[in-house]
Amino acid sequence: MTAPGASYEGLCADSAATGMACRGGFHPTPEDGVPAVTAGEPARTVVLLGFTGGRQWQYFTLSGEYRDGEPHALDRWSRRIIGALARRFGARELYPDTGPPWWPFQRWARRAEALHVSPLGILIHPEFGLWHAYRAALVFAQPFAVPQMPAWPHPCERCAGKPCLSSCPVEAIAPARFERALCMTHVASPAGGECRSRGCLARRSCPVGAAHRYGPEQAAFHMRASLETFTWERR
Repeated sequence: MTAPGASYEGLCADSAATGMACRGGFHPTPEDGVPAVTAGEPARTVVLLGFTGGRQWQYFTLSGEYRDGEPHALDRWSRRIIGALARRFGARELYPDTGPPWWPFQRWARRAEALHVSPLGILIHPEFGLWHAYRAALVFAQPFAVPQMPAWPHPCERCAGKPCLSSCPVEAIAPARFERALCMTHVASPAGGECRSRGCLARRSCPVGAAHRYGPEQAAFHMRASLETFTWERR
């Protein structure tokens, strides 16, 4: 099924041209829980795709999905772009929000990019900090080389002040705890205007990758989506 001569470099070039970033890859073991590409074709290479800071946002905002006013614009755009890449390279596409089964994207991300878990529960990247996201995984039957990110010290262990744990206006965040209902209630309230328009203040307080913080439009878009999901779940 995999296209002959598929390579990480070729996939990344085509992904970047359409507004998606390669987010590393790995060669799966049974413990990784990666499904087969097709019956009789086990997974031999996995490459993750997603966003890095605001670099890909401009592509999305130029899309028909962004402008058509229909729900789930980012998901629809991502599936169109990634689906075309999957067909071109003969890969199986997997998404973090379509389940069950729910694929272990955080585990796969740490296999692909040697990331650490921040106190907010978000994976922290050495360059992009907390400002990155995973949109899909492409699974290949063909083994090919993928880059290896070297191990790096956990930045949060050396962050004495840990502003991410003290910046939330309603103290919805603490070590190993996140009160989502408290967070979303505040964001939806008149007092939550700054969080709605600029994004989570706790997340914004992290010094790692600060240059890649989402701009106001991108931050507001994601916060609005979080509120809509929370409201729908509580119906």
